Amino acid sequence: MLALINDLVANLIFIFDRLTWLSVIDLALVTLVFFVILLLVRDTQAMALLRGVLLLFVLVTLLSTVEVLPAFSTLMNATLPALIVVIPVIFAPEIRRALERLGRASTLRPAESAPVRTQDTIDAVVSACSRLSSRQHGALIILQRFDSLDQYIQTGVPMDARVTPELILQVFYPNTPLHDGAAIISGTRLVAAAAVMPLSSSGVLAKSPERQMGLRHRAALGISEVSDAVAVVVSEETGGISVVHAGRMIRRLDSERLENVLRAFFHPGKPPSRLARLFGRLFPGRELARRNRHDYPSLVT
Repeated sequence: MLALINDLVANLIFIFDRLTWLSVIDLALVTLVFFVILLLVRDTQAMALLRGVLLLFVLVTLLSTVEVLPAFSTLMNATLPALIVVIPVIFAPEIRRALERLGRASTLRPAESAPVRTQDTIDAVVSACSRLSSRQHGALIILQRFDSLDQYIQTGVPMDARVTPELILQVFYPNTPLHDGAAIISGTRLVAAAAVMPLSSSGVLAKSPERQMGLRHRAALGISEVSDAVAVVVSEETGGISVVHAGRMIRRLDSERLENVLRAFFHPGKPPSRLARLFGRLFPGRELARRNRHDYPSLVT
């Protein structure tokens, strides 16, 4: 044991003696690359696929080094280069999503260009969701932020009406033509109803202990994964209110917490710095936590 410790100390001294500031920068850049990749694929199906690929790679590498298996080693050495083609095919959706985030991050706009949403609009959404929840009427409300939702607005019925609780209640009244689909709010206007949203395939809902969440929650997760919009969902089964942003869901909200969450996104306070906006666009799931700590430190999500 003492000899093993001495060898370990000697190896550490050997490494630190040859460590330069260029080596530190090199290691930091490699660490940053892996950190960004893991953040981008966190809570997605890509994480499970990545673990499977890494495990398979380790097993194949170990077996390929065994000298008593020459045929297997030859086969693996011939097929491993095919992973260069296979991996982009397997991770195509995640790669596309990451490139979309980079594209949005590269077109930073001033914070003042965000849609102005008055407290009246937030009050209308909160009031309508509270009444929908008590009646167990399902609803999906999409609040547009920076990213354009025109392609989804075109799939619905044009409204272009001022947002009021009564209008939202009427849109989501059961068995009416506008009940199915999403209502999209841009600024202070309800621009479309019965809009079709993309469904999430991340598998987040499969990890939930409850199984009551259906298409509305999948659609809310889907639109939050392809844009920076904020989705408010009212469950038809339980009446529970949830807020979804960047593929993450905050559930079991009451009226007060729902208002705090919405104000955390659309509070007209001090605009964030350009670096903060860039980080928020690359990793939008952390934006709510940052805003909550800054504006509403007592809000527990």
